[in-house]
Amino acid sequence: MAATGNGPRGGPLAGVRVVELAGIGPGPFAAMLLADLGADVVRVDRPGGAGISIDPAYDLTNRNKRSVLIDLKSGDGAERVLDLAERADVLIEGYRPGVAERLGVGPDECHARNPRLVYGRMTGWGQDGPLAQRAGHDISYIAITGALGMIGRPDEPPAVPANLLGDYAGGSLYLVIGVLAALQHAGTPGGSGQVVDAAIVDGAAHLSTMIHGMIAAGGWQDRRGSNLLDGGCPFYGNYRTADGQYMAVGALEQQFYDQFIELLGLTGRTPARKDFDSWGELRAAVAARFRTRTREEWTAVFEGSDACVAPVLSLREAPGHPHLAARGTFTEHGGITQPAPAPRFSATPGEVRRGPAQPGADADEVARDWGVPSVLHKSEDEAG
Repeated sequence: MAATGNGPRGGPLAGVRVVELAGIGPGPFAAMLLADLGADVVRVDRPGGAGISIDPAYDLTNRNKRSVLIDLKSGDGAERVLDLAERADVLIEGYRPGVAERLGVGPDECHARNPRLVYGRMTGWGQDGPLAQRAGHDISYIAITGALGMIGRPDEPPAVPANLLGDYAGGSLYLVIGVLAALQHAGTPGGSGQVVDAAIVDGAAHLSTMIHGMIAAGGWQDRRGSNLLDGGCPFYGNYRTADGQYMAVGALEQQFYDQFIELLGLTGRTPARKDFDSWGELRAAVAARFRTRTREEWTAVFEGSDACVAPVLSLREAPGHPHLAARGTFTEHGGITQPAPAPRFSATPGEVRRGPAQPGADADEVARDWGVPSVLHKSEDEAG
């Protein structure tokens, strides 16, 4: 369906309508990805908020969306959501299994109104299994998949990768892949809507496919900090500089390693890189050299080379990096510097069109553009 009014104007998903039942974490981020790509995303917020304390004006995962307020526990709440689902291509929800059904907006109810609807379900544990009804967070989900246990030094607790590995990589991205695949199927002759069960445990486990193959082949030890890509290798890791900052080294291939050692000033002064028994000696030599200069100085040394060395920047520093600035990897909208939509498209580029949706602020607009009853308008009780 084509979007109208003040909704999306471009992007490869222009004309695709998405209903997002408000939640936190991977569901909103997945909906943001669809919105960045041009989909007309209407977020169904509930009176009182979705349990996150951030000021809605700064919740960037709600950019490029519109919001209506609906109390799903009210007498007509489910009907109002079904009115939207009837006109949508996709619906995303992140409740515990069975909650959407109890609220009257589960897959059966939605597909009765719209058989071609793609119904995306985002959970940590999945829709079934012994833990399906248990509470959890990103760290819980990646813990049981083996992903968390891979990260960090061998003599320290596993390092916590914020919520990027579970919520967003194993969760949001897999939900979006599933939704787009199901959307493609629904649009084929004889195709129909279906349910996409996106579980963070499934996605996080899937991300480790290559590693499982390496374990089977004897090329990966099942303990962290002992392998080529997990910090066990002295030429693939992070090193502290004289000013307390860090440089990231990824000189895996021989030709890149040769440049790395040369620019580091260690040519002819280190053991052979394939002498695994001497990796400790090599690491100590590399670490000692990095401690002699600042991050800025080492950045200048390696600039323009193929040594695969880069400065470790903070989130605030990243937008100023010359490469990211040249590509426009970050953008500013509404006075907030933020990552620009990704990936990029030659004919239908995405863009940040609107700031974070304010709960209930777009009820009139959505009612008009989607042709749903005016009951969607924010009532006095909901506003209170």
